[in-house]
Amino acid sequence: MAALRLGDTAPDFEQDSSIGRIRFYEYLGDSWGVLFSHPADFTPVCTTELGYTAKLADEFAKRNVKVLALSVDPVDSHQKWIGDINETQNCTVNFPILADADRKVSTLYDMIHPNASATATVRSVFIIDPAKKVRLTITYPASTGRNFDEILRVIDSLQLTDNYSVATPVNWKDGDDVIIVPTLQDPEVIKQKFPKGYKAVRPYLRITPQPNKQ
Repeated sequence: MAALRLGDTAPDFEQDSSIGRIRFYEYLGDSWGVLFSHPADFTPVCTTELGYTAKLADEFAKRNVKVLALSVDPVDSHQKWIGDINETQNCTVNFPILADADRKVSTLYDMIHPNASATATVRSVFIIDPAKKVRLTITYPASTGRNFDEILRVIDSLQLTDNYSVATPVNWKDGDDVIIVPTLQDPEVIKQKFPKGYKAVRPYLRITPQPNKQ
């Protein structure tokens, strides 16, 4: 299975989960999605990641994002692990965890990297838009916990740049200045799109206040 690339259609699937059978496209509906894998249940780094993700429920909801985790362990193991996560991380896991015991989803999304582990999934992250296109992929090693504040930051950037003719600069956060895309050159169009004006540091580097979100 070739690795998924940006712009590819995210594969649909049906799989068991901690809340019952999941049909991926049906689960997402018209929402954005974050699909992320974990090496195994009852592992310390994963426990902290899932707990923090649960605490971000309101942040994901206001961005119209649904979260879906994955581990290759079975449902009964997930249920017991969720109890541990809730207790140790002071949270309530409020999203499904896929039970990918047959490695079906792991294979579809190339989540098992044999040179790292022949059986366990690495820490893969996929951000998927409402058109079911892959918009971001990140792969972390099993030893390194992910930065979910960064995942939220990327979602903010994707949703902003989808709706305006801008790109976001290094270390950008929601509310910071943005960059007018180089392909936009018509002065009248620029004036209309960016009524707050802009600063041309170079002809190709034009800084403007972030447009107001609709």
